[in-house]
Amino acid sequence: MLSDIEIAANAQMTPIEDIAADLGLSRDEIEFYGKYKAKIPLNVITSRKNKTAGKLVLVTAMNPTPAGEGKTTVSIGLAQALKKLDKNVMLALREPSLGPVFGVKGGAAGGGYSQVVPMEDINLHFTGDLHAITAANNLLAAMLDNHLFQGNELNIDPNRVLWKRCLDMNDRALRRIVVGNGETKSCGVTRDDIFQITAASEVMAILCLSTDREDLKNRLKNIAVAYNMDGKIVTCGDLHAEGAMTTLLKDAISPNLVQSLEHVPALVHGGPFANISHGCNTIVATKAAMALADITVTEAGFGADLGAEKFLDIKCRKAGIWPDAVVIVATCRSLKYNAGIAKADLNTPNVEAVKKGFANLSKHIENMKGFGIPCVVASNRFLTDTDEEIEAMRELCKEYGASFAPCEIFAKGGEGGIELANAVLDMIESNTDKKPQYTYELTDSVVDKITKVATKIYGAKDVNILPEALEKINNFTNDGFGNLPICIAKTQYSLSDDAKALGRPENFTLTVRDVYLSAGAGYLVVLTGNILTMPGLPPHPAALDIDIDNDGKITGLF
Repeated sequence: MLSDIEIAANAQMTPIEDIAADLGLSRDEIEFYGKYKAKIPLNVITSRKNKTAGKLVLVTAMNPTPAGEGKTTVSIGLAQALKKLDKNVMLALREPSLGPVFGVKGGAAGGGYSQVVPMEDINLHFTGDLHAITAANNLLAAMLDNHLFQGNELNIDPNRVLWKRCLDMNDRALRRIVVGNGETKSCGVTRDDIFQITAASEVMAILCLSTDREDLKNRLKNIAVAYNMDGKIVTCGDLHAEGAMTTLLKDAISPNLVQSLEHVPALVHGGPFANISHGCNTIVATKAAMALADITVTEAGFGADLGAEKFLDIKCRKAGIWPDAVVIVATCRSLKYNAGIAKADLNTPNVEAVKKGFANLSKHIENMKGFGIPCVVASNRFLTDTDEEIEAMRELCKEYGASFAPCEIFAKGGEGGIELANAVLDMIESNTDKKPQYTYELTDSVVDKITKVATKIYGAKDVNILPEALEKINNFTNDGFGNLPICIAKTQYSLSDDAKALGRPENFTLTVRDVYLSAGAGYLVVLTGNILTMPGLPPHPAALDIDIDNDGKITGLF
C-alpha cells in the first residue's frame, strides 16, 4: 500500500471554490489561499447563524497507545461513508501542531484513504494560524517585559509573572530559561521564564472558545499575566495589549476550508492539546459546519477521559451545543496493549487479551452513557485482526450497551465505513430527546468539580490536592473565579495520573500538584502528575526522515 503522503500526492483534488459551492457559498464568500484552501470570513458565517443547526457527531477514543487508534482517520472515513449514503455531511477538525509533526506522533490529517488534503500544507504552515497565535502570545510577553523595563508603572512583581512565551515546536531546552540576562541594563529585567508549545498556550485555547472578534478581544483582555506587589492580578487589559493581539489574530479566527480525499468539505481550525488544554477545534468552525451541513463530524483529542470530557463540560457548555451521537474509536491491538501485551507481540492473535484489555474501553463507554449520549464503538481494523477478536469486541460492546461497527477506512476510505455510518445514523434518528448532562455544575466548589471528574470520569477513589494547589484554589475562589469550569491536565495514556497504569485502574488517588488561572479561556487549569507544557523530541524524531527534493516533492511526512 502507498504511504500517506504518496496517497495524498496522487489525489485528484476539487478546486476549493467548487467545494464551497456545494455548501452554498459563492466565490465572493470565501478568501482563497491558493487553489485548494480557503478561509470563510466571520460575516459569512454570521449571515447563516439563524439556519437550523444540523446534527453533531463527536468522535473520541479509548486511551491512546503506541499501537495507534486512528481517531482522526476514523472521523474522516466516517464522513466519507456518510457522503456515500447521500448525506449532506461536513468535517470540523483540529489543525496539526508542528511539534508532533517533527517529533514522534507525526501529522494529524488522517491516514491512508481517509485524509484531509492538501496534506502537506495542513501538516506544515497551512494558512498561518498557529504562527499568528504564537506571535500574539509573544507580543504580550514582549509588552510585559518592556513594561518592567520602562519603569513598571503597574508595580508588577517580576517573581510572580504568570504569562509564558510559546513556540510551535518541541524544544525541551526552552522549558526553563532566563530572560533579560546580559551585561547591561538594555537587555531588560532579569527573571526566570518558561516556554510552552503553542498548542498548550492560552491564546490557542482562547481562539478556539471565542465566538467572534469582540469575544476574542474581551477574552484576551482578561488574561491574567502577573501579580503585582500587593498580590493583585494584573491583566492583559492593564497592559493595553488586547487590541494589537486581536489584530494579529484577525485572519486566524476565520475557519479554514479544505476537503477530504473523497471531497467531503472540512473545516480544519484550531489545535489545542487535550492532555494540557481543552483539546477541541474552534467553536466558530463547529457551529459554522452545523449551519452549512445536515451532519457535522468532529473530534476531541486523546481518550474520552480528556478530550470528550472537556468537549462536553467546557466547549459544549460555552457554545450551547450537544452531540447527537458519540463514536469511540478502539482497536484490537490497543485492547491487547492494555492487557499488558508487549508492542512487538500485538499482531499475534490473542482473544483473551482483547477481553482483558476491554476494561479500558468499558470505562469510556460507561462515561459516555453517563453523559446521556448514545455511543458506537468503531473498531478501526488492522490486517492482523482476526474475526474471533472482532467478534469478542462485538459481544463485549453489546454487554455494555454500546453499538459496535468494525471499519476499514484506512485501506478503503468511505466504503470501509458504511457499517459505522449506518450505526451512527440509527443513533441520530433514535436520539430525539437529547439534553446536556454535565459532570459538574459551575456552582460546585472547585474542589468538588475536581473530585467529580476524578471519581466519575477517571474512576479514582479519592483526590489529594497538595497544600500549595489548595491555597491557589482558595485564592482564585476569593478573587471571583470559583464558578469557572475546570480543565484537568493529565497523562493521556491512562485513566489515572500514572501513565503506566493501563487497563482500568481502581482504588487510586488523583494527585493535584498545581492550579493556575486561564481567565481569558475561562477556566481553571488543574495540573496532575508530571505533565509538561513543552514536549521534547524523541531519540529518533520524525524530522530526521523528512526531506524535499529540487522539484518540491516532500518525503517522510506522515
